[in-house]
Amino acid sequence: MALFESEKVEFKLQVTDDLYKEVIAFANTMGGTIYVGIDDNGNVVGVNNIDETSNRITNGIRDSIHPDITMFVKYTLQEDSVIRINVSEGTYKPYYLKSKGLKPTGVFIRQGTSIAPASPEQIRQMIKNTDGDVFEEMRSIEQELSFNDAKKDFALRDIAFDESKYVALGLRNIYDNSYTNLALILSDQCPYTTKVAIFGDDDNTALKITKEFSGSIFKQLNEAYSFISLANNTRSDIQGLYRIDKKDYPDEVLREALLNSLIHRDYSFSGSVIININDSNMEFISLGGLVPGLSPEDIRAGISQPRNKNLAAIFHRLKLIESYGTGIRKIFKNYKDLAYEPRILTTPNTFKLVVPNMNKTLRVSESKDATNVYLPVTPQMKAVLKYLEEHKEIRDDELQKLLGIKKTRAYLLVKQMEKYNLISTIGRGAHKYYVMKDK
Repeated sequence: MALFESEKVEFKLQVTDDLYKEVIAFANTMGGTIYVGIDDNGNVVGVNNIDETSNRITNGIRDSIHPDITMFVKYTLQEDSVIRINVSEGTYKPYYLKSKGLKPTGVFIRQGTSIAPASPEQIRQMIKNTDGDVFEEMRSIEQELSFNDAKKDFALRDIAFDESKYVALGLRNIYDNSYTNLALILSDQCPYTTKVAIFGDDDNTALKITKEFSGSIFKQLNEAYSFISLANNTRSDIQGLYRIDKKDYPDEVLREALLNSLIHRDYSFSGSVIININDSNMEFISLGGLVPGLSPEDIRAGISQPRNKNLAAIFHRLKLIESYGTGIRKIFKNYKDLAYEPRILTTPNTFKLVVPNMNKTLRVSESKDATNVYLPVTPQMKAVLKYLEEHKEIRDDELQKLLGIKKTRAYLLVKQMEKYNLISTIGRGAHKYYVMKDK
């Protein structure tokens, strides 16, 4: 019966390196058969030294292709001196040339009667289909990794970090010992970055300084924290004989906010963690939004469902975090008795944590009895401020309904908040309403 090349049939006159690409292409697609000893026109020529050639093919496929594909390949030596190689579709795609790695130059797919390099998107999709949807557990496309900075951080805490620990830590998978995306994040070759921008206005339009931090996530953590700490100014107040120094942001707030951004971001996005700083607040913006099923209120309550469980476990092991869910609670605790508290703003693809500058937004500044101490902010005041952050303005009847209070109590509360320079009155009479004082 005459044979023809097709989507699942390939002819090879003799053994060349292209043979291994054909095997990879069939294993990455729907399987197929390669006949060695038949020319492109379907003419049977046969091969010399069929046993020797067969051994060469067997050894080459075993040694040249990764992961191990031998269980999906069967050989038949035909009477016409043709070697038939049956390749089944593999279950651990993508298969690739060991010498090239998980790149288009090493990964091939079958297209019609020919092969083609797989695109980066096709490679990622094959990895996702095989490894599942947990990004940190998937095989990394980049396999040439080093861990100089990671080793330093592990050594500082006297914790072993060597090849024998990689599988347990989640840096290599158990199937073919390939590096995972978690290893990529920790490696010196980490492609993700952290960007910090300092602005001269509260609308974040007048850019003054920018800085980008790259390399291992440990290197980014250390360098970014040092940089934002330089922007954490200390303000001094004189109270009697004493000078009281207050930082714009508690060190714990900056530390926990930065850790949260790096640990819980969605690394399947290629963008950077963004930190915006102005005179009123710092914004920590990470990609990925909230894990499905969680709300900002859940996060504030301490409910945690880590997106990157292995990464969080490593940071916990290094004592960089205490336990899941405590970081956000620590941040809000620092603002417990103050007028403005941190805000969590989310979209389907972003998570933003805004922490107020304590020295700029929370001190009595213009009232006659200003004492330069933190305001004794009541829960009712905080409820009004939170409402104004969302709705921009509030009228007398809305304020009374919000707090469940009478007209007289509402009047006294408004006067007190005006005295503390928290809100301003706009208009008069029936058209009067209140807005938040510029921070």
